[in-house]
Amino acid sequence: MEPALPIKRANKAPCKNDRKAYLQKVMLTRMGSFNTAPKINNVDSQDDGLELPAGLDTSALLQHVQQLRGGGIEQPSLLTRGFLKPLPVDEDVADGLRCLQLNSVSRVCSAPVEGDASHNIRLLQWNILSQTLGQHNDGFVRCPEEALTWEHRKYLIVQEILQNQPDVICLQEVDHFKFLQTVLGSQNYEGIFFPKPDSPCLYIEQNNGPDGCAIFYKRDKLQLQGYDTRILEVWRVQSNQVAIAARLRMRSSGREFCVATTHLKARHGALLAKLRNEQGRDLIRFVKQFAGETPLLLCGDFNAEPVEPIYATILGCDLLRLGSAYADVKLDREEILQPSEDVGEFVSESMKREPPYTTWKIREEGEECHTIDYVFYTPDRLKIKNCLNFPEGEQIGKNRTPSYQYPSDHFSLVCDFELLPSAENGKESASDGKNETEVEGSKHGSIQ
Repeated sequence: MEPALPIKRANKAPCKNDRKAYLQKVMLTRMGSFNTAPKINNVDSQDDGLELPAGLDTSALLQHVQQLRGGGIEQPSLLTRGFLKPLPVDEDVADGLRCLQLNSVSRVCSAPVEGDASHNIRLLQWNILSQTLGQHNDGFVRCPEEALTWEHRKYLIVQEILQNQPDVICLQEVDHFKFLQTVLGSQNYEGIFFPKPDSPCLYIEQNNGPDGCAIFYKRDKLQLQGYDTRILEVWRVQSNQVAIAARLRMRSSGREFCVATTHLKARHGALLAKLRNEQGRDLIRFVKQFAGETPLLLCGDFNAEPVEPIYATILGCDLLRLGSAYADVKLDREEILQPSEDVGEFVSESMKREPPYTTWKIREEGEECHTIDYVFYTPDRLKIKNCLNFPEGEQIGKNRTPSYQYPSDHFSLVCDFELLPSAENGKESASDGKNETEVEGSKHGSIQ
């Protein structure tokens, strides 16, 4: 007798798990870019002709790029911003910060100087706005076309970064990395870049290659000990969002810290909020594995207001135990180190203290004013000392950003931290030693 053949049930209803898998697949498909269109694989070459005079210090370079931006015609000045805790103009202050004197550039506080303040770190976090997307895709209906051109924007981006003299720079929507590498490299910065696997830039003719995240660091003050990159996953499937993590060592003291940056999925809605939260969970796993017990700065464009799940997921995570720098800067140190034992209350109180906006723009759908960019940090190892304020609505102007006075639809976040010793009684731990050996990092990204 022949064995019975298996019966094929063509009309069998899908089980619950099959339906869940199908819905997940549909949602993940929506996380990509314009997948049905042909890619245009241009490379980063639009700035190949850039030449800078050799040996310019920061003040001279900023004046030089102002002249390049103007092309002989006077241009509107970059929006002027001040720090939450103002510093004396012409005096050195107790925490070692000084002011950078620029003639036609707004006067701002520079990065921490060496000496007694050698444990200070200034971090700048900024979504600089992809040139390809900003000019051809994002629909900034109130921004003049000329203000969106790369010739206009690129030197304003340089000015916003360098006038704040950061030690570490974390950027998103970078699609002109070679330009930044050249200009920032002239001021002693080293850079790491990691593009999105399916950048929406690649579906636009005038693209300059894919956009992605970048980290720059001051190589005379900081030494790279290693780095890693990740394409963030949702339900074990790669998404189109990325993250970079780097371990940096203070050359003066040997103390180490980690910095990580990301750019989560954009757009509104409950489904997208869920996807961002899943990306955030994967980000936490990636960062924790890389950083271990090292003090951490985690920043980026999270595309989520504080009320979204991702904010609570990060602040409520026992693995990292982070605080939000802009939410904590006005608190006393004791309040920061003794938060509410109720996680919900801790997150709720932090949420209330976040700035009212980090992005303010007008698109075809209307005006958008949201807080979606953050600098998270390890409070017991990093002391938040100061933050750069955001400009007021009247100063920004009725057409909001981007504009002639500001090159991105996001404002930069600038925070001053003090890196504290890890061991009891103020003694350095073994990991804070002064080993001068450079450790080779992961090769997933590109160190330029």
